[in-house]
Amino acid sequence: MIGKGLIPDVASIFEISRKGRRGIFPPAATVPAPERELDKRHVRTNPLELPEVSQPDIVRHFTNLSRRNFGIDTVFYPLGSCTMKHNPKINEAVAGDPRFECLPAFIPDEAASGILQICFELSEFISTLTGLPGVSLQPAAGAHGELTSMLIMKAWFNSRGEKDRRIILIPDTAHGTNPASAHYAGFTPRKIDSGPDGNLDLEAIKPYLDSSLAGIMITNPNTLGLFEKKIKGISELVHEAGGLVYMDGANFNAIMGIVRPADFGTDLMHLNLHKTFSTPHGGGGPGAGPIAVTGELEPFLPKPVVVKKKDGTFALDHDRPSSIGRMRGFYGNLSVVVRAWAYIRTLGYEGLRETAGAAVLNANYLRKKLEKEFEVPYGDYCMHEFVASLREQKKRRTRALDFAKALIDYSIHPPTIYFPLIVPEAMMIEPTETESPETLDRFASVMEELNRKSMEDPESLKTAPETTPVSRLDELTAARHPVLSWPKEE
Repeated sequence: MIGKGLIPDVASIFEISRKGRRGIFPPAATVPAPERELDKRHVRTNPLELPEVSQPDIVRHFTNLSRRNFGIDTVFYPLGSCTMKHNPKINEAVAGDPRFECLPAFIPDEAASGILQICFELSEFISTLTGLPGVSLQPAAGAHGELTSMLIMKAWFNSRGEKDRRIILIPDTAHGTNPASAHYAGFTPRKIDSGPDGNLDLEAIKPYLDSSLAGIMITNPNTLGLFEKKIKGISELVHEAGGLVYMDGANFNAIMGIVRPADFGTDLMHLNLHKTFSTPHGGGGPGAGPIAVTGELEPFLPKPVVVKKKDGTFALDHDRPSSIGRMRGFYGNLSVVVRAWAYIRTLGYEGLRETAGAAVLNANYLRKKLEKEFEVPYGDYCMHEFVASLREQKKRRTRALDFAKALIDYSIHPPTIYFPLIVPEAMMIEPTETESPETLDRFASVMEELNRKSMEDPESLKTAPETTPVSRLDELTAARHPVLSWPKEE
């Protein structure tokens, strides 16, 4: 194929391979030969079939591949629920300091007091923002933080002889990983429905307030982008029944510095450092999902925990007999921890509060612009995100999927679609606090243009995107018959 665009067509690296071409000549091996021969069953007898390419070809190949990426550094990324915001580059520079980057995994505590101090300080920051005194930075991501919290809840009930408490209430506006985390920890999830306003109704949980209730997993703000107005009353009912309140803190960027979850009854929660506190998010990582818990639950935190000794140095405390044990081989994703620490130190408490306000302002600004032509079924205002329904557009034979694909042709990453499930033809939009009014205005204009196309020429949206190397795929066939090798196996 001969490319016509600014970015050349990217052939498979095997296609441009030519026998005898080399891009690099590695030095001779300096590792001594083994004292005894390896078992021949584990020794390769035929050479690897690797591509043979020149250095310019390999550099161009991967550079051109990278230019086809949709990322926050190149396009607007209003991906609801996942918070794809700009991350200040100063935090990347701090995390990339060789003194952090090259830190040996098995370094003794006394030689790692600096990084342990950062962990300790970040734990204190999280405690201040949440109102919960016990913090662990160990969990690797949000769902891992959920699971860790559920295991702590289970250990707490077991320690009290209440092993029959196994029901976990999960609203229909919760994040999708909540039921899986509860089930994996040995609990029985029970879905509870939201009211017509998108908020939880106290009456919905009353049938479950008995000795089998372990607690509730509540996302606040919820996935509709709404703050749960009755959260304090719900917490009181759950506590009166002997249960615990877990808060999914993935949407914490809307309330940080404004309200502390502990003040409305939260017993334990996780935060997504990679969404709220400045680590590039997407592609499966890196992430960090630290948890914060009440003083009563603090003994059950994963071990070790970072402590400050009397002499002012820092260490890892392994002597925790009630701990649920390790959740990771080491003490968390430290590069993400350093980024979050740098972000919070740079902004300060008031800066974080202002950031949350800007996230809410941007979301409501964009919501008001779009609701002229798109239905927003819940709430008169939102927090950091909102969910539009394209069910009217579907009547014209254009789905949320068609709009999402068409946005790519305008250099806009598609928002989250078809979630939460309670909104038909859902499009979850989160502009984040880092985008300018001009960017939001352009997005609104593009959505309006696509809406006009859905009325005048709906078929034109069904083939989008047109400007990408690969246009609309047959997703069902791709899922059932994926091509996972080169050359394609017949």
